[in-house]
Amino acid sequence: MRTDWEGHLERWTAAGVVDTATVTRIKEWEGQHERSQGLRWPTLIALVFGAILLGAGILLFVSAHWDELSPAQRMTLVVTMTGVLHLGGALAAQRFDWLGIALHFVGTLSLGAGIALAGQIFHLSEHWPAAILLWATGAAIAWALLRHWTQGALTAILAPYWLAGEWWSWSADRRIYYMFPVSAFVCALSFTYLSARRSAADPPFRKALCWFGAIALLPAAMGIAFESWHQAPDWKPLTFAWCLAVLVPLGIAVALRGADAIWNVGAVCWTVLLVATKSVGGEHVITYLWCAAGAVGLIWWGLQESRPERINLGMAGFAITVLTFYFSSIMDKLGRSASLIVLGLLFLGGGWLLERTRRQLISQIRPEGA
Repeated sequence: MRTDWEGHLERWTAAGVVDTATVTRIKEWEGQHERSQGLRWPTLIALVFGAILLGAGILLFVSAHWDELSPAQRMTLVVTMTGVLHLGGALAAQRFDWLGIALHFVGTLSLGAGIALAGQIFHLSEHWPAAILLWATGAAIAWALLRHWTQGALTAILAPYWLAGEWWSWSADRRIYYMFPVSAFVCALSFTYLSARRSAADPPFRKALCWFGAIALLPAAMGIAFESWHQAPDWKPLTFAWCLAVLVPLGIAVALRGADAIWNVGAVCWTVLLVATKSVGGEHVITYLWCAAGAVGLIWWGLQESRPERINLGMAGFAITVLTFYFSSIMDKLGRSASLIVLGLLFLGGGWLLERTRRQLISQIRPEGA
């Protein structure tokens, strides 16, 4: 069966790019060196869906028979469920490493369900961030022992979730509605995760962080922009919360990027100033201008480090900012037909201009950055 490189080699030979002697040497070398077969997409999809269905099936089975079990049986089932999955992962890793990774990942997911069920069994006091902390600790221990990127990715989600949950729970108990530290923390951390990827040779863990940041960044920034302003209370816990919101993303950025984390300092400053624009009265034109400036800055960052996903996100952020400003501040001041005409021009002309600009910018980045 002819492989892809043989087809390319024939085209290069016909075009005179390589001579016959070089073609012969390439074929001899390829015949003597067996190429490693990476994980095929069907196999990867099967593993992902298999892990999800296995975890969902286990939880469904447990919930269906939960009322029939005594507290001792419930606890035994919870512990056994987690242990069997991790044991299966250890055994499967000897034959098929990816299957072992999937089973270990489902085992760590079941740990979270086990913690929640254990709290229900023994009627523990309700403080859900503590359960998230235990789950994150278990994922971090699994990451340290197994060195699987899936465990690291789960830890990267659960640990910030615990920090945000602590402030949310603490403020909700005191009927405080100032959530900007949490919003700024999520936005700044999204910048940090997005910048984790540096080149095509990055390990899967960095790629996963980049995906997390890309998915969360625009909703996090929009959450700050649309959040209602509440006067900040004058409390020491608030100062501590803001310190965590700023220092935790910066510390992770330094660990991931070293000296290049200076870009993340700018991203964190932009996030904090975005919160500050919410205190300005009027129609919040400053907020829209600052969001547009942030989108342009993200595009510039992507150009400097040859990262196309940052350019794409910056373009999307700029388009969302313009459309949101039009709907909130301009459309209702125009007539019905005029507003539709302008909206159509925005979509057609603006979409064409943004796509043309995006392609020009993508073509300027270094290929090794993709």
